[in-house]
Amino acid sequence: MAVKRAVFLDKDGTLIDDLPYNADPDRIRMAYGAGAALRQLLDAGFRLFVVSNQSGIARGLIGEGAMDVVRERIALLLQQEGVVLDGFYYCPHWPHGGTPALRHLSHLARTCDCRKPKPGMLLHAAQQHQLTLTDSWMVGDILDDIEAGRRAGCRTVLIDNGNETEWITGPLRQPHRRAQNLPHAARIIMQLAGQS
Repeated sequence: MAVKRAVFLDKDGTLIDDLPYNADPDRIRMAYGAGAALRQLLDAGFRLFVVSNQSGIARGLIGEGAMDVVRERIALLLQQEGVVLDGFYYCPHWPHGGTPALRHLSHLARTCDCRKPKPGMLLHAAQQHQLTLTDSWMVGDILDDIEAGRRAGCRTVLIDNGNETEWITGPLRQPHRRAQNLPHAARIIMQLAGQS
């Protein structure tokens, strides 16, 4: 079987500017240099996937259908840059839910296998698309992204842009590389993949 390598991208703070719990398509902005960086990765043979925690759904801060609008907006912005994603995965769960006002969302108030730092979204994408995880990368702006990538067997790049505030460390939370932004992360991946 041919190697199918991927780059998994966190959404908020990595692929797009970080606006907490934003589902307004008019406020979605691509991160600096994202289009050109992703085009380079596509040209090098990487498949591109978004993997995003969206606890705002379980918290009742954004609607259950909000991610369809967000996904469409991101797809449109990337299409203008000549980029098409292979998949868009998100986790709507939040293990600390369960207030009476959110009873209608109680099915989302649980511990799951998909919420990063668990690797469920990456593993699911790999199974659906026959990806080779050891030749793939996870790029994100917090250490939960890094741990999810490592647990899935990927190499990892932390975009060190100030969004990580807790710095809870451990062997699975040590990024393979650090980058200033997505274009820098793409250059690192290309170089280490022999595509520089």
